[in-house]
Amino acid sequence: MVVGRRMLLQWLMITAALTLQLAILAGGEYFKPFNVSYDHRAVIIDGKRRMLISAGIHYPRATAEMWPDLIAKSKEGGADVIETYAFWNVHEPIKGQYNFEGRYDIVKFAKLVGSSGLYLLLRIGPYVCAEWNFGGFPVWLRDIPGIEFRTDNAPFKEEMQRFVKKIVDLMRAESLFSWQGGPIIMLQIENEYGNVESSFGAKGKAYMKWAAEMAVGLGADVPWVMCKQVDAPEYIIDACNGYYCDGFRPNSQNKPMLWTENWDGWYTSWGGRLPHRPVEDIAFAVARFFQRGGSLMNYYMFFGGTNFGRTSGGPNQITSYDYDAPIDEYGLLSQPKWGHLRDLHAAIKLCEPALAAADSAHYIKLGPKQEAHVYRGNIRSHGQNISLYEICSVFLANIDEHKSASVTFLGQVYTLPPWSVSILPNCRNTAFNTAKVAAQTSIKTVRFDVPFLKDGSFLAQSTIQEKVAHISESWLSLEEPIGVWGDNNVTFQGILEHLNLTKDLSDYLWYTTRVYVSDEDVLFWEKNEIRPTLKIHSMRDMVRIFINGKLAGSAKGKWIKVVQPVQLTEGYNDIVLLSQTVGLQNYGAFLEKDGTGFRGPIKLTGCKSGDVDLTNSFWTYQVGLKGEYERIYAPDQSMNSRWNELPHGAMSSIFSWYKTHFDAPAGTDPVALDLSSMGKGQVWVNGHHIGRYWTLAAPKNGCQQTCDYRGAYDSDKCATNCGEPTQVWYHIPRSWLQKSDNLVVIFEETEKTPFDVSIKLRFSETICGQVSEKHYPPLDIWSDPEIKDGKLSESDMAPLMNLKCEDGYSISSIEFASYGTPKGRCQVFALGSCHASNSLSLVSEACKGRNSCSVQVSNAVFGDPCRGTVKTLAVQARCSSSSSSSSAMK
Repeated sequence: MVVGRRMLLQWLMITAALTLQLAILAGGEYFKPFNVSYDHRAVIIDGKRRMLISAGIHYPRATAEMWPDLIAKSKEGGADVIETYAFWNVHEPIKGQYNFEGRYDIVKFAKLVGSSGLYLLLRIGPYVCAEWNFGGFPVWLRDIPGIEFRTDNAPFKEEMQRFVKKIVDLMRAESLFSWQGGPIIMLQIENEYGNVESSFGAKGKAYMKWAAEMAVGLGADVPWVMCKQVDAPEYIIDACNGYYCDGFRPNSQNKPMLWTENWDGWYTSWGGRLPHRPVEDIAFAVARFFQRGGSLMNYYMFFGGTNFGRTSGGPNQITSYDYDAPIDEYGLLSQPKWGHLRDLHAAIKLCEPALAAADSAHYIKLGPKQEAHVYRGNIRSHGQNISLYEICSVFLANIDEHKSASVTFLGQVYTLPPWSVSILPNCRNTAFNTAKVAAQTSIKTVRFDVPFLKDGSFLAQSTIQEKVAHISESWLSLEEPIGVWGDNNVTFQGILEHLNLTKDLSDYLWYTTRVYVSDEDVLFWEKNEIRPTLKIHSMRDMVRIFINGKLAGSAKGKWIKVVQPVQLTEGYNDIVLLSQTVGLQNYGAFLEKDGTGFRGPIKLTGCKSGDVDLTNSFWTYQVGLKGEYERIYAPDQSMNSRWNELPHGAMSSIFSWYKTHFDAPAGTDPVALDLSSMGKGQVWVNGHHIGRYWTLAAPKNGCQQTCDYRGAYDSDKCATNCGEPTQVWYHIPRSWLQKSDNLVVIFEETEKTPFDVSIKLRFSETICGQVSEKHYPPLDIWSDPEIKDGKLSESDMAPLMNLKCEDGYSISSIEFASYGTPKGRCQVFALGSCHASNSLSLVSEACKGRNSCSVQVSNAVFGDPCRGTVKTLAVQARCSSSSSSSSAMK
């Protein structure tokens, strides 16, 4: 086959027409009403097969003020669809009482998606998993008599149907379905149920069928999906979740390949390392999915966000849900991940006409681990002379994890790096390779809100830096009582389950009892030089043990045995056990039975007369903290007279509340609270619950010096942060701050004091690019109307290096620039044996003082410093606030 001028021009016309159609659609408030269906090949929107890129954004993990920017950045990154769950426990915290306000306003979120010209994939569940507290179930659900979750159980099915119907009816009432002109093109019922279905036997199969029938019967009139459900009914699309889904096939030849969760990172637990998934591997997985017949792929997550308040699940999931996503927790682009995936999406979109036209790919084996999937089809031209034109796109894959390979396709030789896919939208010219990253790298940092001097330098004096760094020099403190603190306690004979009492309104539950110690016991311990031991048969998530008001010890884990030596005195001794949750279980079967707190006997061992079984003693239970109950973190409760000035150098005590006020940093940079100096607790700003904090450190081993993208990924590959606290920075959304007099309240469980707590700004200060002259030309060249020879020539079209600071910043300096054979990587670049001496001056002229710049990577710009050698341009630049840069340049 010969790809000539006529064929290429027809292909360009089709692509341009599709782009124009999308632009017209995006211009309206939402859409003209359209139907959504599917066949074996693709999702069909308004009668046309589509290849869809979806970006996962969970609306409660950001503020409503952040949503427009997140959606816009997703669209700019190439997304057609936004995906989210519907979170039952935030919408119905009390049975029959609904909350759709603030960051829980799912209708507003859906409308923003539609007004941006994007579609919405709404995964109602209502079980969501998502490392979200209790998997999204409201805790009151477990108190319904006779209930069993996610099985053929009448009480559960009644409640589940009521909530799913509530969401569907709400979307219909707001005209948000596609056939109403809204953005919703697809819904999901249940979530990864296939992972647990066998645990319920025949009742599991019956429940799955019921859920499918119930969902379809609600009249949403868009396709429904079940992920990880190989036995999904014929009228439900079964979909794949995982790191790789190119080998997935739906359970019917009448269904398209959908990938509802492409795990582009992973979640993190307290005391864990930070996972990172290389973008080359993500791009490889996505390209392979579309190469082998995929139709819709959703990134889980495109923006991860924050587990504000007590919404993190697990247990032990951290407050950050950054997920190493293309858009980070603060709403900033993670580069090169976002940029490389944007380029990938553009290349796939160039292939969409051929992918949609072909019923299947033509497979060609090119080598032992190399293959091609060719998509050809006929497209009708709607010009003056209506006729059919053939189009062709091909994906060339090298699945060898170690070696590059040269392959021949249609008489032309292509070199494929290991573990990579090259995309040829016209079956001749390479537009993109998954292993060749041209996108910039951005190094994020945090900085204090330090004033900028007119000469462009920051204040460096340590005394001033220290003063600026700390959030406040003046703090107030208030001690939290240990044990019973109010009249709203209950006394019961025996050990009660934690959640049965707290209803998850607090992490904390106090268990208090009293034991009598005789003088004979004391003499027995002294004579034998031993101490009695408190033994708890089984405990989760955390317990702190107090004896006579003093902390004796603590333990953490999931249903672990606790053995704690204690110091008792003659007479009556108060034993106080503080049971703590750190997020409720969010995954697995029988969640309603999981519980937390204590199981089995609690005994005092080592006594002269034998063990003392405390299990059936009378215990007094107190739910929560007194400070929580009095809402002392709220601005309207800030005048509590029990607060005292906290002197510098004062003896600190455990279980203390601290508060102060601070002014918001100037500008629009995202704000982080640095709690690296604290221990464990919770924090509020202006009454908003930021979340839990814990400076638990990750293991010292298990991290890699370098990250090799090649080969299958798992969450232990490419981990970082070994030996360091898992999380020290906590996001304070700008919309939660006022210009001055912001109230911060910290509840600290350990003896740490807050004097070193600081406010920092998060931004990308250093940006780098590294592009070879053999890299591919910019993707937008494919729609260039000036193409006259009928084919794209890579040799005649030089690649570009694109650099961009964040909005409000500009390139203040070029710290390194070399066209030739530079060595190293961002932040450690070095000159190689070949270097164009004009590199720094030319790049500085093109970029300095600008928010963004483009530099052509070619001898035509820099000259040829070493003939016969493939040259690379490497640049490292510094971004500064545009106002600061302007001041510095005066």
